[in-house]
Amino acid sequence: MQLAIKHQELIESIYDAGLNPGLWSDVVVMLNGFFGSRACGLISKDKVSKSGATHYYCGVDPHFIQLYADEYAQHDPLARLPRYGEVRNIPDLVNFDEYRRGRFYQEWLRPQGSADVANVVLDQANSSCPILLTVIPGREMLDAKMRARMQLVVPHASRALMINRAIEQKQQRAMALADVVDRLSAGVILLDAACNIVHSNPAAVAILKTDDVLRSVNGRLLARTPDANAALRNVFRDEAEVVAAAAAGRSIQLTASDGSHHIAHVIALPSLLREGIAGRAGGAIGALFVWKAQLDARACTGLIDRTFGLTPAELRVLQCIIEVGGVPETAAALGIAETTVKTHLHRVFAKTGVSRQAELVKLAAGFSNPLVH
Repeated sequence: MQLAIKHQELIESIYDAGLNPGLWSDVVVMLNGFFGSRACGLISKDKVSKSGATHYYCGVDPHFIQLYADEYAQHDPLARLPRYGEVRNIPDLVNFDEYRRGRFYQEWLRPQGSADVANVVLDQANSSCPILLTVIPGREMLDAKMRARMQLVVPHASRALMINRAIEQKQQRAMALADVVDRLSAGVILLDAACNIVHSNPAAVAILKTDDVLRSVNGRLLARTPDANAALRNVFRDEAEVVAAAAAGRSIQLTASDGSHHIAHVIALPSLLREGIAGRAGGAIGALFVWKAQLDARACTGLIDRTFGLTPAELRVLQCIIEVGGVPETAAALGIAETTVKTHLHRVFAKTGVSRQAELVKLAAGFSNPLVH
């Protein structure tokens, strides 16, 4: 009964370490006690170079850990790794008499007063550098009891390490995504349900520093005009509203003191971004992408050209319509007949799927949106 309780506590601790890798050092100590071994550790072993790295251990002098990494890993008979989940000691893999005459035993294991080592591969995938559970029984060889206890913990330790790896990969992706957000030219402001600023990228910090179109008051985001402020509060009152606003493509119009306009586009956050802006995004329910409303005709028409396959003549007419106005103005600016302008314009309408000049300008404005770029 006591062994069952001890085993259950050990398994719980292994899964705790799966969620918090900092607990593995304590778990290795518990494993050593459960096995009744002299030493225990988690190591990684490169299949090609045979080099080894010890990640967590107990029961071994740090001097010998360093010696193993520097020199004796390549002489370790257990460098010939067994298949996943198979507990193997030295006699399972090599001639024991030859092993006792070798450098690994004579210069590394024997000086520690030990005779045998047991390994089990914990990586289910065919990794080039798998994680192993390594046990040094002591002066005696690995016995059936210790082997059975090692075998008991293999599936649990294996799953816990898989959890570690999955969490680490998610954190790495989140950090990479955070880096992308911080490099955007548009301002990105992550907000909670009270419009408190959870995170601002450098472009957003620059906008807030002007203390004009948007400002931070005790960490809370405020818009300059009452209407924009009310719209901001309405959208960010809960996550469901943010999702609905984002799905509808809703934006908040912002006006600066000089009369210029900014657009604040509502974005629903994916869980990866919501949870992982380098630990800064806790509580965020959505984001604003903020940029100054200005139409870069040359940039947006170039994008439209590549998207819809416009001819050079159609592209010139489109650009002129955006920059100077209607058909008569475009004809005069390009030095061509109004009928020619209308012919090219109708072809542009057909290719882009719009039917009026106002819609064409609106389309171009969308292509100048930094979110599209």
